[in-house]
Amino acid sequence: MRTTTTTAVLTCVLAGVLVAGCGSDGGSRSADEMLEDANAAMRALESVRIDSTSTAAKGGTVTVRLVTDLESRCTAKATFSQGGSLEQIRVDGTDYVRPDRAYLESRRPGGVTGEQKLWVRTSADAARPGDGLSSCTRPFASFGTAEKGRSTRVGGREAVELTVRDEGAQGGSYTFSVATEGEPHLLKVVYEGADYDTSTSFAGFDEPLDVRAPKPSEVIDGQDAPR
Repeated sequence: MRTTTTTAVLTCVLAGVLVAGCGSDGGSRSADEMLEDANAAMRALESVRIDSTSTAAKGGTVTVRLVTDLESRCTAKATFSQGGSLEQIRVDGTDYVRPDRAYLESRRPGGVTGEQKLWVRTSADAARPGDGLSSCTRPFASFGTAEKGRSTRVGGREAVELTVRDEGAQGGSYTFSVATEGEPHLLKVVYEGADYDTSTSFAGFDEPLDVRAPKPSEVIDGQDAPR
């Protein structure tokens, strides 16, 4: 149910939203201090929406929307340029996963005869990087040395850009856009590297979150799912 390109791009998407930074409009605070402030603000959230689009240099794009309590409950939808989408609901230690017909057809041509409406129930512990599933948690941890950049606006909020070079990723760089009004939320991060580029935005800070398992009649156990 995957291709090499899809797996690589999706892994990059998920990795791209693991890292968070922040800033203010400058002043006497260093870029690294602003990163720490933003990390703390993001870790304190009770909910957030994360939208990511990652494109591999060799082609193939994955777009993911994740709404999460940053602990054990979240919903996600991954859409693949190769075809189809994959929905996920995670409730505590259980994943409910629903690939659409186009997703299944792109990976098993001729193997799907009707619309796909059922959710497959599996243990969250069974999820692995590259399988299309998201984690509800995010560490929001700093890395490298940050440099202050230009002022900008993201989602109608004033922000400042902070750039961090990732020496372990063939010279890739992250540009963090951090709110300079209100809480120092991370609003956007853009990663540019040799193998892929990723743009991730954050919104819906502390908005009400209602994540529930699907109806029992719409669920089958993973061991019973067609392969």
